[in-house]
Amino acid sequence: MGEAQFGVRHIIGAPIATTRLAEQALVCMPPRAAKFTLSEWKLSNDQRCRNTEDQQQLADRILGESERVRIETAERAHIMKSTTDRRLEERIGDVEFNKNELQIQRREICIELEALGVYKTRLQDCLSSLQANALNICRKCLMLRDGRLGIDLVVDEVEHALQQEITTILGGQSLLKRVLEQLNEQMRRLRSTRYLLDRDLQYKQAAIDVDKDNLSLKPTDLCLSVYEGYANLDPANISAEEYNSYSAKNIQSAAREVTSSRPIKMFVDTLLKQVIDDLWVAYKKCNHEFSERIKETKLAKAKLEDMHRETSQKISDMQDNILLLQKALSDKEGHIALAHTRLGRRANRIGAELVKDPPGQSLYYECEMLRHSTEQLQQMLQEATSSLRYLLQTQIQLEEDINVKMNTLKIDEVDCMTLRETMDYHAY
Repeated sequence: MGEAQFGVRHIIGAPIATTRLAEQALVCMPPRAAKFTLSEWKLSNDQRCRNTEDQQQLADRILGESERVRIETAERAHIMKSTTDRRLEERIGDVEFNKNELQIQRREICIELEALGVYKTRLQDCLSSLQANALNICRKCLMLRDGRLGIDLVVDEVEHALQQEITTILGGQSLLKRVLEQLNEQMRRLRSTRYLLDRDLQYKQAAIDVDKDNLSLKPTDLCLSVYEGYANLDPANISAEEYNSYSAKNIQSAAREVTSSRPIKMFVDTLLKQVIDDLWVAYKKCNHEFSERIKETKLAKAKLEDMHRETSQKISDMQDNILLLQKALSDKEGHIALAHTRLGRRANRIGAELVKDPPGQSLYYECEMLRHSTEQLQQMLQEATSSLRYLLQTQIQLEEDINVKMNTLKIDEVDCMTLRETMDYHAY
């Protein structure tokens, strides 16, 4: 830099030759301002005024436009907020309507589930009663009747009726079990549908709460925030048609399940009545066969008892007869001894006196007659003794048969019929 631009002031009292550059104080002076002409000055002032007027006019236009835009945007925001509020209210009303429809269907499902629960209890009670009461009693009756003795251990109509009753009970149980499975499946489907309705109701209530909260918000609330993310602020990807179809599908599904459960209840009523009627028919038939068999056994027992009484009387008569025969034989022994003694003494006659005279002939005939009579009496005594032995055997057999009949009557009339009185078929 030259001295034309920077003035160098030397330190007073120090020669230039001995002053170093580092010890010198440099002062920078600005360059001289360029000078303008008067016309340039006037032109500059006129230009500044025109620029200022242009800026003022532009500002006036911007102020007017700003006020218009401000009023227009405020009105638009108010209109949009009102429109959004109205649509939120309409949406809340639509969702609440669908929610009410779902709640109606849910109540119907709950009522049907409760009713099916009652029918399930009826079926279970009937099954348990048939298993624990009727079936066990019939099988026990068969076991008890195996305790019959002798000829009474016969396959009779009572046994066939008991087997038929057991078959009827097992068939009824099979039908009731199949219906119970269908009932459980229907209850499972109703619970599944109720779960879907509950979930849909939960979602709808959450949507209603969200929209009500949005409806209650004001632009001046402090809880408002501005989203500055990059993702889409509205992630909804389900159309209104799909939404309506989903809700309508849930309602239709619930109504269909409720409708499907009603025929099952009617079928259970019909089946229970039919099963109980069939069981009553088998029960009455079996009781009738028991009664007939008991009557036959009582008649046979009464006949045996009559024969036993007659046999006992015959035994008594035969015993008396044997005593009389024995007495007759005893009496004949004296007569035989007398006749033989007379013959023996007359055999001691001497000489010509030993003649066949009428007394001798009479004694001979008497001895023959007594011998023949004794043989007849002995034969009759043997026959009477044999008859008495057979009568005693017959009496014992009759007593055994009577005891067998008494045992049969005890089993059929006392044991089995007492058990069967506890069988209870009623409308479950």
